[in-house]
Amino acid sequence: MLIKHKNLTWTLMLLFLPDVLCNMLKVEYQQQHICAVKGLSAVIQCSFYHTDNLRIKRVQWGRVKNHGSIFDGKVIKTSPRFQYIGDKHHNCSLKIRQVNHDDKGLYTIRFFTSNKKVWRPSKAGPTLKVVDLNILVTKSHGNETVMEGESVNLTCINSCDDINVSSAFTWFKNGEPIREGPVLYLRNMSSTSSGNYTCSLKKHTGTTSRVLNIDVQYGPKNTSVSIRPSPEVDAGSNVTLICSSHANPPVENYTWFKIHDDDDDDIMTVGHEPLFFPGNGGQYLCSATNTHGSQNSSVVTLKMKVFWATATRDILIIAIVAVFLIVTTAVIRLNKKMTWAPTTDCEEDIQNTDYVNWLICYDNQREANQCEGRTTELIYTSVYFKTNRESNMEQRFHSHNDDDEGVVYSTVCRNQQLNPTSITTNICNFLFLFSSLSTQKVQIKEKKNAIEN
Repeated sequence: MLIKHKNLTWTLMLLFLPDVLCNMLKVEYQQQHICAVKGLSAVIQCSFYHTDNLRIKRVQWGRVKNHGSIFDGKVIKTSPRFQYIGDKHHNCSLKIRQVNHDDKGLYTIRFFTSNKKVWRPSKAGPTLKVVDLNILVTKSHGNETVMEGESVNLTCINSCDDINVSSAFTWFKNGEPIREGPVLYLRNMSSTSSGNYTCSLKKHTGTTSRVLNIDVQYGPKNTSVSIRPSPEVDAGSNVTLICSSHANPPVENYTWFKIHDDDDDDIMTVGHEPLFFPGNGGQYLCSATNTHGSQNSSVVTLKMKVFWATATRDILIIAIVAVFLIVTTAVIRLNKKMTWAPTTDCEEDIQNTDYVNWLICYDNQREANQCEGRTTELIYTSVYFKTNRESNMEQRFHSHNDDDEGVVYSTVCRNQQLNPTSITTNICNFLFLFSSLSTQKVQIKEKKNAIEN
């Protein structure tokens, strides 16, 4: 009976002890619900009161979610992001730097007293909510694709704001600040409007929203054709036509066309790749197509020189070179075979013949009268035998010159000082001599025919 009475006494003491401690300690929280933007610092405002005979030795904060110790006033074993900014008298506040989503949840506090008692407040602790800055996209069309020429509004939203609190924001494009304010207006968008957009709290640049990528799409434009190596090449050369165009999404299909020379309306499809290797010349154009449209390039003209034209040119060059070599070789051989004969008079007047040939010689001063006893080079000699049909006067005249009867001599000579190594001079002389011989042959033939008649 005595043992039962003692057990009842201890049970009643345990039941009334919390009420006794509650009368000795009291905790108040300034906010039961705390909202913080990710990347900012959050402060849990806390105050406590106790009787004069109660001393606080240690304060410990904990999070109910993971049942772990966040801060220990005696031994710090956790992240330095958590800082107890209170004291052991009345302030029990806790600061959390650079909050993240793992920090959200219900927080509670414990007090360790001087009489080695642990006291927990019966009132639930504050709850921390961690949010991101969000971007709301508003556009005229309901689809998600942003087309060139459209307008888009971007609104930065802080879920922690309420009617009484409004945040100031800064907008960024590709990491560079572009504007301030809660709404970013993008009008008549083009390809330059594409990029990564974010917003952040104006006074806290570390609180960055999620990245919103805007990809402005458009059909092919600036479609053009380039020719490599050039628009005019020889037949058989390697030629490449390149079709280029700007489009988003990229060009999906390329089509090459050739226009017939006789009819501009007669167009033939010749290829379906960005690179085209034509086999012949003509007028070409390409067309670029993606999901938003297509565009044609301007017409380019490829000129290929036909093979027979280039072949004729090459043959003509070869023929000229061959003739030059043949003439040069003939002149050189002629110079080698020439005999040298002295003469005292390079000009003879043959009075008694039907045709008079002049002995031509040139000295260094280009005088054509006499060679003045110099050694000359024999160029050619022609001998004409006269027929028997001569007049009596001519026969009597020739009877006094038995040695030259019926013979006409024609001689051309040149001064020995002519330089045989000069190819140009030799060619000119050769052509001149050939012309002179031909002329004399014709004239002799005419005289002969006149005498026979």
